[in-house]
Amino acid sequence: MPQQKSKKILIYLFLFLIVGTLNNKNFYSSNLFKINLISIKGLDEKNNYQLARSLNFLKNDNLLFLKKKEIKKIIDKNNLVESYSVLKMYPSSLNIILDKTKFLAKLKKDNGIFLLGSNGKLTIEDLNKDNSLPFIFGDFKTEDFFKLKKAIDETNFKYKEIKSLYSYKSGRWDIGLNNGILIKLPKERLRNTFELIKSFLNKNDTKRIKIIDLRQHNQIIING
Repeated sequence: MPQQKSKKILIYLFLFLIVGTLNNKNFYSSNLFKINLISIKGLDEKNNYQLARSLNFLKNDNLLFLKKKEIKKIIDKNNLVESYSVLKMYPSSLNIILDKTKFLAKLKKDNGIFLLGSNGKLTIEDLNKDNSLPFIFGDFKTEDFFKLKKAIDETNFKYKEIKSLYSYKSGRWDIGLNNGILIKLPKERLRNTFELIKSFLNKNDTKRIKIIDLRQHNQIIING
């Protein structure tokens, strides 16, 4: 371990001396640490390749003076990316590791079907359709959806039990479950409401229930 630390210190001192000896302009234009390989991982082969091509302008740039803002602009345009990390692999490689967004729901927009990701962005649905995702009906604000999703995740209610979500201009939601029950939610108190729903569903026979109305505080109205 001490030997490895000593080697790292010597390398850093060497780099420091080089930077201190040469001015930035000459050092930037030198062949030392020129980027000649850009590796992208995290998405499918097609999207990795397309993203790598869009970053080809970085090749022959100096690895020490990496244009991180330019990289961010390009990656942020890709709606499939949740987060990413950029690794400089000296002397001449750049590795970018992507975390793919998790698709949470489907919705219809501009005569097309889109997927809403956990990054808050929309991606047009591809041929690999996931029929387990709930469908959102109505116009909604993204922050309202994530407020609802957060309330669900904080309880024992399972998001995968939801087949459809109905959004209202007021910001209120109704949800349709896989078992055919429609639940009318209040606009506020969502976390407590989902805890109440889960408890009610566990304790009661729901075969004849079609609608559970929880819009009134401390009231459960059932329609068979």
